[in-house]
Amino acid sequence: MCLDQDSMLPATPRGVWEIIQRTGIPTLGRNVVVAGRSKNVGMPIAMLLHTDGSHERPGGDATVTISHRYTPKEQLKQHTIRADIVVAAAGIPNLITADMIKEGAAVIDVGITRVQDPLTARPRLVGDVDFEGVRKKASYITPVPGGVGPMTVAMLMKNTIIAAKKLLRPQELEALPA
Repeated sequence: MCLDQDSMLPATPRGVWEIIQRTGIPTLGRNVVVAGRSKNVGMPIAMLLHTDGSHERPGGDATVTISHRYTPKEQLKQHTIRADIVVAAAGIPNLITADMIKEGAAVIDVGITRVQDPLTARPRLVGDVDFEGVRKKASYITPVPGGVGPMTVAMLMKNTIIAAKKLLRPQELEALPA
């Protein structure tokens, strides 16, 4: 991705991009915060969102700020409160709260952590966003579970098809149904 070469996009960043595209969330010239800098998720998402969209590869043409798990929460808030889009991918439950989000922002929760439910003592999955609080301010928000995860699975399937097509000869591709 960094070298602008033809390569397969990682499934989760591709899934986040697909969510943004399909929901019509505008990115051109928008402020985006990506909370998380992992090589497989956070950085590729940031690169997709800031890349020049006028080329063959996808690109959001956004101004992207990247933070991480050691960014002080008050410093993170200074960025998220101005962001049009917040992508949370740090792996810290409730990292993003309602007071950190501006009215109408789009919030995409990629984080996934298993915690013990205090009422049932059973494990449950939570994201990086306080869903109930943030949903009151956000124009769009993804849940955990059931948001980015299923889209990641779909993008894994898409990547598999892309890889298979690259292995097939042109005459074999013509024989495939559309």
